[in-house]
Amino acid sequence: MTGDTGRPASPLHQPALHESGYRHATGEALYIDDLPESPGMLVGLMVCSPHAHARILRRDASRAREVDGVEGVFFFDDVPGNNLIGAIRQDEPLLAEEEVHCRGQAVALVVGASYEACRAAAAQVEVEYEVLAAVVGIQEAIAQDSYLFEPHVITRGDVEATLAAAPVRIEGELESGGQDHFYLETQVALALPLEDGNIHVYTSTQHPTEVQHGIAGVLGLGSHKVVCEVPRMGGAFGGKESQATQFACLASLGAWHTGRPVKVRLDRDTDMISTGKRHPAWSRYRAGFDDEGLLLALDVDLYFDGGWTTDLTGPILARGLFHLDNAYYVPALRFEGRACRTNVPSNTAMRGFGGPQGMLVVEEALNRVAERLGLDPAEVRHRNYYGGPPRNLAPYGQEVTEVRIHRIHEELLRSADYVARREAISTFNGSSTWVKRGIGYQPVKFGISFTKSVLNQAGALVLVYADGTVQLNHGGTEMGQGLHTKMLAVCAHELGVPMGRIRVMNTATDKVPNTSATAASSGSDINGQAVREACTIIRERMRPVAAGLLNVGEAEAGRIRFEDGHCRLTQHGSVSFEQVAQTCWLKQVSLSSTGFYRTPNIWYDQAKGRGKPFHYYAYGGAVTEVEVNGLTGEHRVLRVDILHDVGDPLVPSVDRGQVEGGFVQGLGWLTCEEMLVDETGRLLTVGPSTYKIPTYGDCPRDMRVRLLERARQSSTLYGSKAVGEPPFMLAISVVTALRHAVASFGPPGMEVDLALPATAEALLRAVEEIRARTVHPSKGGTQPGVAE
Repeated sequence: MTGDTGRPASPLHQPALHESGYRHATGEALYIDDLPESPGMLVGLMVCSPHAHARILRRDASRAREVDGVEGVFFFDDVPGNNLIGAIRQDEPLLAEEEVHCRGQAVALVVGASYEACRAAAAQVEVEYEVLAAVVGIQEAIAQDSYLFEPHVITRGDVEATLAAAPVRIEGELESGGQDHFYLETQVALALPLEDGNIHVYTSTQHPTEVQHGIAGVLGLGSHKVVCEVPRMGGAFGGKESQATQFACLASLGAWHTGRPVKVRLDRDTDMISTGKRHPAWSRYRAGFDDEGLLLALDVDLYFDGGWTTDLTGPILARGLFHLDNAYYVPALRFEGRACRTNVPSNTAMRGFGGPQGMLVVEEALNRVAERLGLDPAEVRHRNYYGGPPRNLAPYGQEVTEVRIHRIHEELLRSADYVARREAISTFNGSSTWVKRGIGYQPVKFGISFTKSVLNQAGALVLVYADGTVQLNHGGTEMGQGLHTKMLAVCAHELGVPMGRIRVMNTATDKVPNTSATAASSGSDINGQAVREACTIIRERMRPVAAGLLNVGEAEAGRIRFEDGHCRLTQHGSVSFEQVAQTCWLKQVSLSSTGFYRTPNIWYDQAKGRGKPFHYYAYGGAVTEVEVNGLTGEHRVLRVDILHDVGDPLVPSVDRGQVEGGFVQGLGWLTCEEMLVDETGRLLTVGPSTYKIPTYGDCPRDMRVRLLERARQSSTLYGSKAVGEPPFMLAISVVTALRHAVASFGPPGMEVDLALPATAEALLRAVEEIRARTVHPSKGGTQPGVAE
């Protein structure tokens, strides 16, 4: 590809294939379970608790150890170091000690020559339990005052006085369910014992440094004795940010005791039963509006089901609170978040990291006030956007700058022909008795940075060889999202070499230490800056050598362009990058460098509920049209129009894929992925037969995605923006569209009671409830202040 001048263009800001796309399609891409098996390799299998809460009275593995092919059965007292692991607090036993606290908690590890032998031995492990009372669900946790930590509170203004004076008040409760990550590759780790007590672990994790620390602690080693390497992941979505540590530690424990390689790989059922999910949430809210739908005050109690240990619940709950405002200015507010301690697997990071659960609350209030006042929900949202002072301060005091939601609103509603389509839907619904259509618009404002501020840092290591080829190491991990593709583009741009001459290495803790998780949508932002710095250092070392080869002085050296595998200077010709690299070697010039980046000016004081937790905000908008069958509750997504702000995209084809995938995953959470747990803490929706992720037939029949143009962001990597998580919340437009369709089964002015996820059963109940109120107004057919 060449630019307007005829010179080769940089790969930055250009569409490109995913660097492993062909390998994914052909099966050549290697995941941990595809790696060649070392001689004598063993496998590990967990023995898990069948109870949500119980005291362990007795353990006996003597019969299990006699099973042919079994090399060992290990309990907590076989851990040579610290049995406690944890991302923030070390409060999770690797193997249960005196009690078990959820179904699926690991009690023992069986290691053997085959899974068949391990399963046979696991059946012979004797564990005697005394069943104890369990806390299951948010309501039971509230009743029993069972919490993981103290409340997190954010306030502004006099919310009680403002609510009391508000012309329109909305009160309600909202529940949103959990969501399984359902990555294609389940949790897996392969531990290889090495000489002198060292260990090398292949781990499917978003956070290799956390896994390294966990293994070192469990084995009683220094981190220098442990190398964690991530080849690639077959999906993660947050589920491998903290929870991959346990399985890598178990594999390492088995390798430590047997002196042989050990692989721990979960089957789908065990993965779903034993690992955490998106946090189920329940909120109680009060909202005050004026007669035109302008939000005056919002009071929210937000509860997350954290499960039995802390995991990442603190920062996840914080992000939930930070996004209760979404794109809207709230003059007076009180947001209080509580994390419930329950007897289910510890819930954890999931795309959006608590933001979607928070955002749903304000969107519910806006939808209800629009329904009550007979207003277009899109117009109500428009009236409440952030703007100029004083409507430019987030609830926690951060100034909301470079606000693009007004532009997105105007451009998207025009390109989606929203007004005309809404009128056409009204006409259609008037002539259709049992099938109704609806349309919804959803804006998104999403803060970009880790809410645990210390994680906003990244490193890189770049090596240039004498033949001009490059090895690129960085602290981010590839899980299919295209991070390596973007880092290749950054490296190729800065060094001016073709992407085919650069090899991205597996992420490993012996190349880049002290990495942060690839999460919070910040993988490209922070790792890209580190790669950029490392490449810049090397390029500037090469520049005077290139100048010498071009026979120009120091004054001219600064104008040398590194591009297309050459070092060029107008009117002086060019030399190949390979020749310059070879000459650097001959002249003893270093051709390797580390790079480092920390996000500037990020801080938050939780005690005060004030700070600047985000480097910037990403924006987006979606218009969704649906069709609902009032006899069956089935629905179809007919069309989706999306306009999303990714700044000046590093690789627009990758970003477009993230927008599409994020929307569909959000669609699943809100419509079909119903996670059910019974009163004993047993997960009922295990496997794809009972847990329904979106299929091709659930996807929008017509999906139109555009990236916002002329949207370069200041103070970011080449003007780009993060894209991983924000599009997930665009799917809330589906809920607004479904509410519109359901409301059409009754007269105007009816507030819709729609449970989430909006399954066929939930939709049918909502339709029947609307029809019942229409037939029997005494059941709530009219709303206060709205004439029949």
